[in-house]
Parts: sequence; structure tokens; C-alpha cells
Amino acid sequence: MFFVFGPMGQMYRGGPEQLAQVSPVRRVQRPQALRTRGPDVGDEPPEARAWAPAQQAPAPAAAPAAPVNVLAQVAVSAYAQTEQGPQQARQPLTRVSDVMTTGSLSVPPDVRVNDAWQTLAEYHVAQAPVVDAQGHVIGLLLRADMAPLDLLPEPGSVKAAIELARRPVSEVMVSPVPTVAPDTELRRVARVLLDTGMPGLPVTDEYGTLAGFISRTDILRAVAADPPLDLWS
Repeated sequence: MFFVFGPMGQMYRGGPEQLAQVSPVRRVQRPQALRTRGPDVGDEPPEARAWAPAQQAPAPAAAPAAPVNVLAQVAVSAYAQTEQGPQQARQPLTRVSDVMTTGSLSVPPDVRVNDAWQTLAEYHVAQAPVVDAQGHVIGLLLRADMAPLDLLPEPGSVKAAIELARRPVSEVMVSPVPTVAPDTELRRVARVLLDTGMPGLPVTDEYGTLAGFISRTDILRAVAADPPLDLWS
């Protein structure tokens, strides 16, 4: 089940198929990361590659590794498992509640953009639900929206940049914002994230009360983790 919440309350309730037809819900443009790493080995100039090997002395031959007693390792591992007792069977991850982050960070709509930026940076997150005084989600704050490229200060415009940093979060947040119920299938969430370009969705009940957050990273982590992620059940 998906919802759409804004400052005026719930605007939509239903499946992901009609979510894209809610006109106020805009697609989020994801910023491209800047290249900050050094050049690859293959990026070196030809002359550097030509003489570099000649400057290095040949590495000494590695000492032969000690033989490993595989049977002894298996026996020790089996003995350790017997001490742990029977293990409960692991079930595939299928629902939002299986992978979502509970107790996620949220920000109020009247806090200043500069203060919100500091909070998100402190917790090392790129987005946070915006929650009103009643605890209801009314928007989503993205770090990328707090300093878009066309608003970066130019020489002589520092004062204007400072004024922008003093705006309330309510002026830069994504609103209305889609949210998702905890019992929703993960594959439906993945489809909505692709359609909207959003980095994640707040997890709420039908009244908009925040229960957590599910991000692209949460889903990717579940894909690589054990128990397995089942998107097709």
C-alpha cells in the first residue's frame, strides 16, 4: 500500500500503478557524483609506463605456504556448531518491514536549511523525512535540493547565498511525498523508486505517522545479504 502526504494531509491511497498519475508528485533528478579519485593505472602517460618497471627491483620469491589441515578445520567448525544448538531456518526477505531502517532521522519543517544540512551531515545521511508537530510526514528533504548548482555563490553574491541558507526546510523539501506501508512487497517499492527517481521512501501508516525509512541502499544491502532477498514471491 502506498500513500501521498503533504502539508494538507493525505492526497492518495492505493497501489503503485496509479501513483505516477498524482500530478503534484514530481520526479526527482538525482545528481551525478563528481570524480574525486586519482587516475587509474591505465591513465598514466605512455612514457611513465615505459620506464617505471625498470626502476623497480624484482620482488623476492614468496616463501611456500604452510600446509593446511583441512580435516582438522572441518572438525573444529562442526564442534563449534554443536555448541550453538539448532539454528532457526532463515526466511527470504519480501516486505518493506524486513529491510527498512527504524527510528530514522527526521526534521521539522520550520528549521533553517543550514541547520538541517548540518544535521544530515552529522548523521551521514542524504535525505530525511519532514515531520510536523503531530508526527505526520509532510515532505522529504534531500541534501541535493539544499544546494543546487545554480544557487552556488558566485563572486560578490555571498550575501544572497547566506539568505538562501536561512530559508525554512518547508521551502526546499519534496512535497507532497509518496510513502509506503511496512507490509508492502519490496518489488513494488523498487518499481516506485525507479519511476520517481527518489533515493528512498518514508515508511508510514495510513495516517502518515512515521515508522521508518527504506532507501535504495537498504534494498541493495538486502540483495547482498543472507538470508536471501525474494522480490518475486
